Amino acid sequence: MNKTVLITGASRGIGKACAKLFCENGYNVVANYLNSERDAVALAEEFENILPVKADVSDEYQVAHMIELANRRFGDIDVLINNAGVALQKLFTDTEKYEWDRLFDINVGGVFNCTREVAHGMIRNHRGKIINISSIWGVTGASCEVAYSATKAAIIGFTKALAKELGPSGISVNCIAPGIIDTDMNGMIDAETMEELIDETPLQTIGKPYDVASMALYLASDSASFITGQVFGVNGGFLI
Repeated sequence: MNKTVLITGASRGIGKACAKLFCENGYNVVANYLNSERDAVALAEEFENILPVKADVSDEYQVAHMIELANRRFGDIDVLINNAGVALQKLFTDTEKYEWDRLFDINVGGVFNCTREVAHGMIRNHRGKIINISSIWGVTGASCEVAYSATKAAIIGFTKALAKELGPSGISVNCIAPGIIDTDMNGMIDAETMEELIDETPLQTIGKPYDVASMALYLASDSASFITGQVFGVNGGFLI
């Protein structure tokens, strides 16, 4: 029987790459989206084993309904990839409280809501893989991205603590901290800054969403059965 993966923010960027790669490797995919319905529907037309589900991950009731739909279609979820997130490039002193709250509600609250909802089934089955997508800025911090960096650092702490709590139930929890990846989110970076970031990267290039998706696929596999509580940098050597 095929395993089932739930991927949040699956209609674009890293999430979309994950959805395609997991489909190609025989998984049933629950592809969460919020605003990019056209992209989510296009994915479902490309692959038979994808269920697109619209849900705001910051809303616990929408998340519960999403999991219910997933369970009806595919059964219990074996792998959760918490990828959905938003960014904010702004001076900290200009950051409004509502902007700070929005980032934490989505980037951290979404991870909490989805993980808590899925964890019950994983604990019952005594197996499961949880993969959280953080960021290089969650490790190093980034100027003019204090709120975003703080949320991504929180995800790292969440990962390490939850790995200890769920380990006895046969569940692994790991984290991927991508470097500069070619996504719409990083499309906001101006050309000069991008060149500086590339110059600081030993491999002298930016990553592709597929690079992150490949790491997620490995962490979801049986080959990674003895790995938990770890943070994997997919960053071209940006941090050495």
